[in-house]
Amino acid sequence: MTSNNLVCDVETGVCGVANDDAVQTIDFNEPVKKIEMYYVTDPICSHCWALEPILRRFMKQYGQYVQFKTVMGGLLEKWHGGPVDPANGIHGPSDVAKHWREVGEHYRMPIDGSLMIDNPVQSSYPPSRVFKVIQKHYGEEKAFTFLRRARVELFAFNKNIGEVHELEAIVNGVGLNGKAIVKEANEQTGIDLLNEDFALTKKLGARGFPTIILVNEEKKGVKIVGSRRFEDYVSALTQVHGEQPIPSQQQPLSALLEEEALLFSKEIEVMYQLEKSDVKAFVEKELSSAQYEVKELLGESFYTIAVK
Repeated sequence: MTSNNLVCDVETGVCGVANDDAVQTIDFNEPVKKIEMYYVTDPICSHCWALEPILRRFMKQYGQYVQFKTVMGGLLEKWHGGPVDPANGIHGPSDVAKHWREVGEHYRMPIDGSLMIDNPVQSSYPPSRVFKVIQKHYGEEKAFTFLRRARVELFAFNKNIGEVHELEAIVNGVGLNGKAIVKEANEQTGIDLLNEDFALTKKLGARGFPTIILVNEEKKGVKIVGSRRFEDYVSALTQVHGEQPIPSQQQPLSALLEEEALLFSKEIEVMYQLEKSDVKAFVEKELSSAQYEVKELLGESFYTIAVK
C-alpha cells in the first residue's frame, strides 16, 4: 500500500483510505447550560444594599452558570402627598432615614441615612438612567460597578446620587466620561432605556426589590423576593439547573479588594465564610500592611486600597 492514512469504518465495516477531514479537533467538555438571571433592583433600595455581600459571593462562585442582567425597577419617581412605601411606613423622605438605619443595623451594611432629612434624593430615576446608558454602551459589568459605587456614596457616605454633579463624579470614578454619560441619561435615550426596563420588570412580575428570577432553557424558573440567605440562591439555581452546580474557587482577598476598592467587614465575612471576630486576622494574613487601610463607619470596619 502506498498510503498509511487508513481507517476501518465502524458502521460499514469497510476499510480504506481516510477522508481529508480525518484529523479533527474535539472537545469532551459538556457545554454548561446558561440560566437567565434577572436582578430587579433600584439604586436607592436599602434591602438591595443589604444583599450585596451575598449576591457578590453567589456571582463569584456560580456566575459561570448564569447570564446575568440587572433590571432597573423604578422605586421612586418623585415625592408626592400620598404614601410611597406604605408597607414600610414611608410617606416622605424623613421616614426613609429611620428605615434605612434599621436595615443597615440589621444586616450590618452601614447606612447613615441623615441625607434623607438634610438633602433628600428626590428621585431614583436619574441614577437608574445613568446605569442604563452605561449598560448599553459598556456592558453589564461596568454598569454594575457604577451601581455599586453609587450605593457606597449614597448609603455609607451620604452623597445625593440624584444630583448631576454627584453622578458625574461617580461615573468619572469608574473611568468613563461622567459629563457625557449623565447628559445622555437625561435625554430621550436614557428615558427610553429606563422605560424598557420598567416594561421588563412588569413582564417578570417583580413587585418589590430586590427580586431575583432564574429561568432555564425550558423557560421554567424560580423567583426570589427580598434579601435571602446565600443558600437560598444556590438552592434556586440547583432547582432551575436540574443538578447541583459546582462552585468556582474563591479569588484571593487582594484581587477582590483591587476590584471593589472598598469592602465592609460583613462583605469579607460572607465571601470567605468568616466570623466577625476573625476578619482582622484574616485580612492581616492575606494582605501586607502596605496594601490596605482600615477605617470605621457607624460601628463597622471597612477596608480600602492604601493610598500610595
